[in-house]
Amino acid sequence: MPQLDAASRKDQLQSINEALDTGGFVQVRRMLNTNLHPADVAHLLESSPPKSRDILWSLVDKDLSGEILQHLGEDVSHDILKKMDAQELVDVTSGLETHDVVDLLQQLPEQVTKQVLRSMDSQDRERVESVLSYPEDTAGGLMSIDAITVRADITIDVVLRYIRLHSRLPEKTDSLPVINRKNEIVGILPIEKILVSDPGSTVREIMETDFFSIEADLPELEVAQLFERHELISAPVIDHQGKLLGRITIDDVIGVIRDEADHSLMGMAGLDEAEDTFAPIIKTAKRRSVWLFINLLTAFLASYVIGIFETTLDKVVALAILMPIVASMGGIAGSQTLTIIIRGMALGHVEGSNMSWLLKRELIVGIINGILWATVVALVAVWWFNDPMIGIIIALAVTINLIVAGLAGASLPMILRVMDIDPALAGSVLLTTVTDVVGFVAFLGLATIFYA
Repeated sequence: MPQLDAASRKDQLQSINEALDTGGFVQVRRMLNTNLHPADVAHLLESSPPKSRDILWSLVDKDLSGEILQHLGEDVSHDILKKMDAQELVDVTSGLETHDVVDLLQQLPEQVTKQVLRSMDSQDRERVESVLSYPEDTAGGLMSIDAITVRADITIDVVLRYIRLHSRLPEKTDSLPVINRKNEIVGILPIEKILVSDPGSTVREIMETDFFSIEADLPELEVAQLFERHELISAPVIDHQGKLLGRITIDDVIGVIRDEADHSLMGMAGLDEAEDTFAPIIKTAKRRSVWLFINLLTAFLASYVIGIFETTLDKVVALAILMPIVASMGGIAGSQTLTIIIRGMALGHVEGSNMSWLLKRELIVGIINGILWATVVALVAVWWFNDPMIGIIIALAVTINLIVAGLAGASLPMILRVMDIDPALAGSVLLTTVTDVVGFVAFLGLATIFYA
């Protein structure tokens, strides 16, 4: 079933909401289970407030629910999963590929996961547990163990007959791993070579021995970078002994890239990348209050710094009027650098070895922009208040703050990563504190000296 485009999704959502308002549940059930692709049903669920979402989910056929859950954001799927008992979860996950089952189970409390595993047959349980044994943010947690493997000493004709024994190939199969008797991968056999080669040729004769394999403990972001850099469609996953464990496909990697992009965007506001657009009021308020509290503490720190120079502010009222300019200029400059560095870290471009070059660049950029915009701000301030002294003070303060902002924006993400703190979450709050405090101290401190 083809997926809907954006306009069609909007029309469907409006039609379903109208049907729900008029009590047309039979019509809605038919639309959800026969007219829409599971991905579009997931989109509709994510686009609906909690009350409507609950009604829509109750109208979804059970044999489609597992497929729909795969396409839901973690926040939404978690809310749905936590309302199910162990048997319902087993029914929902039956028929799904192992890595899709793992994705769902990783969202559940450990006790519930154990109940679900006990309810599975031994073969399915063993397959799921083999993936669950790896952290979810590694290649092992990302991999699928569904793979068709072949030996090097058989002919292409045998390979073709072996493939035909399967009802279908695992998704995104562009090659078959070639293994030896110890289950060690020795090469890959591209599907295109199978189709164009002499049926009498052996796998060893046409297999590729120059291929990318990924160790199971490699972080998922590094996996995504490998796929992007080498334009991979799939890659085998191995243990430290070179034994085949499973494979990762491009659709798994796209999910990682999308999650990382969401994380970087939402993290700047102190929010989780899985944040539900239609999350309940209390849940939303609780999540946002944490970073509001942290920001409040930093704001009190900035206010305290201003209070130290209360006497100077009383003597020269113009300082209070111009003070936000210094902090704002530093905040913007620092945010630009912070964003570039966090993006560079996510892409694997920024490491300790090239950090000194980046710091030197930000120092020079801060000096250039500082001189340029300090001159502009100084001329405006002198014209505004007819006081050359205040122009000199704000020019120096802007220059100092732009330099410090650039250096802080470049260094904070690396410092936070060393401390095992997420730069996307904490970086912007700390940077704002640095630029505010440095800006106020520079501006008001210089004013205290010059007007003493």
